[in-house]
Order: sequence, then C-alpha cells, then structure tokens
Amino acid sequence: MKDRQKREKKDGPGGREKREKKDSSGVRQKREKKNSSGEQEMIRLNKYISNSGVCSRRDADNLISGGEIKVNGQTLTDLGTKISPDARVEYKGNLLNPEKKVYILLNKPAGYVSTVDDPHADKLVTELIKDACSERVYPVGRLDRDTTGLLLFTNDGELTKKLTHPSQRKKKVYHVHLNRPLTRNDMIKLTEGINIEEETVAADAVAYPDNEDKTQVGIELHSGQNRVVRRMFEQLGYKVKKLDRVYFAGLTKKNLPRGKWRHLSFKEVNILRR
Repeated sequence: MKDRQKREKKDGPGGREKREKKDSSGVRQKREKKNSSGEQEMIRLNKYISNSGVCSRRDADNLISGGEIKVNGQTLTDLGTKISPDARVEYKGNLLNPEKKVYILLNKPAGYVSTVDDPHADKLVTELIKDACSERVYPVGRLDRDTTGLLLFTNDGELTKKLTHPSQRKKKVYHVHLNRPLTRNDMIKLTEGINIEEETVAADAVAYPDNEDKTQVGIELHSGQNRVVRRMFEQLGYKVKKLDRVYFAGLTKKNLPRGKWRHLSFKEVNILRR
C-alpha cells in the first residue's frame, strides 16, 4: 500500500493513466512485460524495422518520424513506440518480417558443395557454419565443390537479390592456378571477352600476382555465370588446377583462415547494401 502511494506521489495526478497511455492505433508507448497469461513483450518499432533488414535503428527512427512506416494500417511518427511482435508493419507498401537478419562469411575449403541440401553430396558448406546461428541461412550464389574462398550466408532475401542480380555488377576477384603459364595474348583475350553459351563474358582486369610464376593469375569480373572462371580459361585451352575467391562485393579473406567463418560487422553489411 505504501509503495503504491509513493508511486502515485512521484508520478503526480494521472500518473498511472499516463504510464498506460496508448496512441490511436492501440500501440502501447511504454514497456510491457510478459503477463501471467504468457503474452509476448512489446518490441520497439525501430528495432522491429532494423531486424527486418531495411536499415539501422537510427535510420529506422528517421523513417518513423518521416511518416514512412505504417503499423496495422496506421502511420506512426512517435519515436520510442512499442508494438506487438505480431503487428502488421509496412514500409513503402511492403510487409516487413521482424526475423533477425544474419550475415556470415565463410572461407570455404575444397570438397564442400555450396547448397543447404544435396542427398548426393558427402559434405555441405552448411556443416561448417552449423554453430554460427539458430536462424536458417542460405549461401549467396555458389562456389563449385573444388573452388575455395569467400562464401556469404544470410537469411536476408532482399540483400541476396541485390548481390546476385546481374544489373548490380558486384565485383569478384579470383586467384587462379593454371596448368601452364598464361600468355600475354590470352590475357588480352580475357579482357576483350570470351564467348560462353552465346554470351560474351569479359574480365574487368587480369594480372600476374607473381611475375616469376605466370601460371598464377588474378582475375576480376562481375559475371555471375556458373563456373564462369573455369570455363573462360578452358575456352583458351587452359586447365584450372586451383581456384580461390579472394574478394566478393567489398569483402576480403583478411584474418579468416580456411574453413573458418565470422559474422559481418554492421559496417560491412551497410557496404553490401550500398
């Protein structure tokens, strides 16, 4: 009784009503804990938006204050608003999914198949990241069984579309080991374009990482064709002995040993989104 009186004195007249005030959409503004019936806690609207993969919490605040977010059909502009986890939240007419977005970078070893399910494969890349998160993530694009290097996993469907769509022209760099030295003439052919399946694919850049060993080649390109690097060299009469992706859309293998993974930083995720 005394505690209640203290709270009322502290809050002043109408304090209890102010704490429980709701806006016109029925969204409680203050924090709600799980009640005895097991109802879920409310979640801050900016966190809900951030978890959906649209933007950071800070940017979400700008969307909210700018009137670009609808909750259950109504536009909300109050920062700090909390909503039910099962609320219907829309941005630019699209329904948002509040599942936490996960971004994992793997330095893939040889011998693993880049898929989440293949009954004919002995080893899947998902085995290497099984302890990385509880969310179900998927590889962005593919590296064939014998190709090593950078492979990104995420449950962010919008980002996956952006990274894999040909119009985005995301930069990839590969370190190639050939069965014989690459000639200067063939190096020029690679940059001029090689015909693969009635499509001309050209490298953006080709160089020797080591001028003393011209069987090693660095090649930069944007094409997303299947096995495109191997096929380009095969068209010129070379056999690729080893192939390693060392750069993908702004990400590198720095400090990431073969077979290991790490979560992307917030800065790296923003780089991918741009």
